[in-house]
Order: sequence, then structure tokens, then C-alpha cells
Amino acid sequence: MEPQELSQRIGQRIRAERKRLGWTQVELSERTHGVLSQSRIGNYEQGARRPGIEAARLLAETFATVRPEWLLCLDQFPGLLSPSEAELLACFRATDSRGQRRILNVARAVREASSTAEGGFACSTVS
Repeated sequence: MEPQELSQRIGQRIRAERKRLGWTQVELSERTHGVLSQSRIGNYEQGARRPGIEAARLLAETFATVRPEWLLCLDQFPGLLSPSEAELLACFRATDSRGQRRILNVARAVREASSTAEGGFACSTVS
């Protein structure tokens, strides 16, 4: 992939996630406490600039639904979370211990239902 094409693809991912969350560029900037200006975010989204590791980490933390690796298009490597896995993890981390127990109970019930329906489903149990 050419450098400009990569920059544009990264920008598309940033824009898509921002819009999915219903935020403007100004709101995203505010959510980074001004560390990333609206202008810089616009440049990222247009592919004029490419975020560095620190900016990608900050954006991922701010979105709380994706990983920096995904934003930087490094998600072709095995072992990384998909966007929906990252979203589930972000939801889990954002709730209190009672909510976390409830999320785990729902996940375990879904696992059990899948195991019964499909004749086996591997998923480790964490207490």
C-alpha cells in the first residue's frame, strides 16, 4: 500500500468511528482535552497527515471502541481485537463491578446456549 493511500485509509477509519459515535471534529477535539485540535483531526481524516502512535492511542482511548492498531491499519495481524470485541471490552471496563458481573453472566449464558446448540464451544472462564 502506498503511503498516501495508507494515510487516506487511516483517515477514513478515524472519520467513520467519529461519525458512528455521532461526534463532530470539534467534539472529538474537546474529548481529547484539546490535545488534538479540530484542524489536526481534519487533516488526519483527509489523509493530509497521519497520526503517530501517541495520537492513535489517544484517539482509541477517546473513542473507547477501537484499538490504536485498528486506527493505524495494523489489524491484519492475528491476535488483535475486532472492533466489536474492543467495544465489548470498553463497555465492560466502563461499568462498575456489579455491571461487570452482569456482563460476564450474560456472556456465560450465551456461551452455554451456543455450546448446547452447536455441540461444543470453547471459551475460558474467568472468575
